[in-house]
Amino acid sequence: MDASVMMRRLADVIDAHGWDELPALLHDDFVCRYVHTGETFDGASWVRLNAEYPGFDHLVIEDCVATATRAAGRSHVTGYSGGELRHFEVATFITLRDGLIADMTEVWTDVNAVAPAGTRPGQLP
Repeated sequence: MDASVMMRRLADVIDAHGWDELPALLHDDFVCRYVHTGETFDGASWVRLNAEYPGFDHLVIEDCVATATRAAGRSHVTGYSGGELRHFEVATFITLRDGLIADMTEVWTDVNAVAPAGTRPGQLP
């Protein structure tokens, strides 16, 4: 399986809440890094994090570019918090080894987040 097919398979499994299917997609040496929080997960802890995440609703992959062993994807994720539907965007980067995901990096952002004033060129504080 090439990396673009794996990225789409990963998204489909997560969207379907197929937590029991996730480990079969991960290499024994799997590592996931969350750039935005500095956290690192092995396969078991990453699957558990996804399975136990409160309020998760859907994940839809919106874009994917890939080579045979590496892929970058952009997804839209929704989840409930305090009874309100929240929207997130996530960039996911995977590297395959032996046809399985060995390395993953994710960067999450809240769609409603606003950059602090004065942080962009030409923007006044």
